Amino acid sequence: MNRLLQQLESEHSKPSVPDFGIGDTVDVHYLIKEGDKERVQLFSGIVISLQGSGTRRSATIRRLVAGEGVERTFPLHSPRVADIQVKERGIIRRAKLFYLRGREGKATRIDPNLGARQYPRSIKVKKADKAK
Repeated sequence: MNRLLQQLESEHSKPSVPDFGIGDTVDVHYLIKEGDKERVQLFSGIVISLQGSGTRRSATIRRLVAGEGVERTFPLHSPRVADIQVKERGIIRRAKLFYLRGREGKATRIDPNLGARQYPRSIKVKKADKAK
C-alpha cells in the first residue's frame, strides 16, 4: 500500500519547490479563476508555518492589507501555485510564528538573515546528505 502511495505522490509532485523556511518573506504566484478566465495573482508575506511532507506539504503565509492581517495556506505541490519566490530570509528561533497575529506595525518585523545558507531549511536533511 505504501509503495502505491509513494508512486502516486511522485507522479503528482512538482519537480522543484524552492528552498524556504519559516520567517522568510516570499511571493506566491497563485492562479485564480474569474468566470472562464484564469490569471496569476501575487500574494506576498511572511511564512508563519510549514506543515505536512511530500506532496501534502503546505505553507501558511501572513501579510497585512490595510492594517488587517490576512493569512492564507498554500499547498506547495498544487497546480494552482505557479511560482514561489523568496524575497528575504529571516532569523527566527521558533517553529511557528503564530505570535505575529497579536502584533501590529514594527513589532511584526523579523531580523533579516544576511549570511549564507548552510543547508536546506524547508526539507529535513539526512546526516549522510549533510556530509556531502
